[in-house]
Order: sequence, then C-alpha cells, then structure tokens
Amino acid sequence: MKQYFLGVDVGGSKCHAVISDDRGTVLGFGAGHTGNHEMVGYEGFSAEVKSVTKQALTMAGLEQNELTAIGMGIAGLDWPTDEPLHRDVIRRLGFNSPMGLVNDAVIGLIAGSRTGWGISVVAGTGSNCRGRDQNGREGRVSGVGRWSGEYGGAGDLIRRAMHSVTKAWACRGPETILSQKFVEHVGARDVMDLLEGLSRERYQLNSAAVMVVFEAARAQDPVALDAIRWLGSELGDLAIGVIRQLHFEDVAFDLVLTGSVYKGSPLVAESVGETVHEVAPRATLVRLTAPPVVGAVMLAMEQVKVDHIPLREQLIRSINHMLASEGYAVEPNE
Repeated sequence: MKQYFLGVDVGGSKCHAVISDDRGTVLGFGAGHTGNHEMVGYEGFSAEVKSVTKQALTMAGLEQNELTAIGMGIAGLDWPTDEPLHRDVIRRLGFNSPMGLVNDAVIGLIAGSRTGWGISVVAGTGSNCRGRDQNGREGRVSGVGRWSGEYGGAGDLIRRAMHSVTKAWACRGPETILSQKFVEHVGARDVMDLLEGLSRERYQLNSAAVMVVFEAARAQDPVALDAIRWLGSELGDLAIGVIRQLHFEDVAFDLVLTGSVYKGSPLVAESVGETVHEVAPRATLVRLTAPPVVGAVMLAMEQVKVDHIPLREQLIRSINHMLASEGYAVEPNE
C-alpha cells in the first residue's frame, strides 16, 4: 500500500509544505509566510499551516486522511511546554496521522546530515544550535540569542561592527572602513550623524546591513575580519556545548552549517571549524544545500519507522525539480 508523507517547515520568514511518497518522489508543494507563533500568534500559525498543507494536498491530489505520517520543523517551538500547544492546534486542523514536531533547526540537521544525526549550527537573522545522536537523544542551546549569551546571527555581527565604528569615532579603537560604509548605507552625513541617527532611531540597521561587514572584509579591513572571526568562534562555541551534551568529542559526525550568514564570507565557516576541531577533531563541516523542508519529510518517515537515509538524495532532487518547475527560487539556508 502506497505511503504518503507530509513535511512542513514553519520558519521565521516563510512556511513550506511538501508531500512525498515512500520512494522519495515529491508530489505536492505549498508556500506561505511566517507561522512562528511568537510573531503571529497561534491563530497565525494555524492559518499558515492550513494554507500551505492545503496547497500541497491539492497539488498531490490527496486528502488529509490519506497521509501516513507528518513531520514539522517549527520556529518558536523552543521549550517542552510549546509542543502540546502546537500539537493541539494541528489536531484541530484535522490532522490525525502520526506526527513528529521539532524545532526548525532540527529539520535542517536531518536534511543536511548524510546520516540523519549530528549537529546543526544555524546562522541567519539569528542563531541556534541543535543536535541528536544515533539513538535520537537531543542536545541544544536555549535558542534565545543575546539574552542567553548566544551569538551568531546577522544582527550580532552588525552590532559587533557598530561597536568598532563607535570606538573608532571616540578614539578608543582602530580606524575602520566600516565607518564610512555604514554612513553610506544609511545615507548619513558623517559618523556623528550616523551614531546620533541610530541612537534617536532616525536610522535603522536591519539584517541586510550585514553585507556592509562582508564588503569591508573583502576589502581586507582588519576590524571587519576580526568581527567575522568572532562570529564564527561564537557559533563554534554553541556547537561545542551540544558536542559535550551528546559526548561527540571523539565521534565522527556531520556538523551542518545552516543559514544565509555562511554565504557572506568563507571566514565564518573557517572560524567555526577551527573552534570546533579543538574539541571534536573528527567533525566534518557540511553546508546545507537542500530546502530544510526535506528534513521535515524525513522526520515524518521516522514516525512510522521508514528508513529515509537511502531516499535522501532522491528527495532533494525531486523537491528541487518541483520548485524549479513551479518557478520558486527557494533559498536553502534561510
């Protein structure tokens, strides 16, 4: 009897749903906006999940009751108390198949690791780190970010760079081309106007401003290069915590690098590797090259004991083909 698996990636900026059969062929796809309950509430979460799954089911020509199992990676599912609330919302949408719910960092790990286990270090707008061993035991950081002393996202790199700009202006640190680049980025008159405008909220630095730092690094600005090395070491430090939790110090495992920040400069991954290899020399750094929703489909397969590792490459090829045919330019490292 044919089996059908629904995977849903509920991210901070988008929501994707994919339906695959038991041979790894993708039959349906749906796309929407963020469903993170921290941003849109549980009603918004419910609406997005309903929308993208309906799109995928319609494309696949299936009904909800034909789904064998469901896997979801959910941004904002950070603590044990979050799961029953999300599960209740999903059940009220009429989904009654076996279901696995995880933080969205975990499906990036499942999709990116060649074995289905290991550690994922996320560096996008924010940062996160999750891992699991061969037996499914998980390790993690809080995922809260700066409040918990966890750094590694685009915002952290921008703040680090702006600290250097402020120190250079006050003669507390070395000169840097970052100063003029940030002035030009926001359209300020000079550095004082930049600092005043930021402090009075006349100017804003969103996550796109991270490109200013990468541009300065490509020009070999020492301050920008140091900021990027710092970011990589902080990301590596997140991984080290999870390595210790899972006792991976002497284990060969995939360390999956997920997120747009890694594309900004190879120095980020290089610094992550240098930091991690001091503690876990057998770790292999792997860039995520598939949409994370692939990992959600594989998570669905795990719910009914289907071995998804032999299907991984077929799933990736199939989803990429469908996305191309539908005209979607899905960024695998969002």
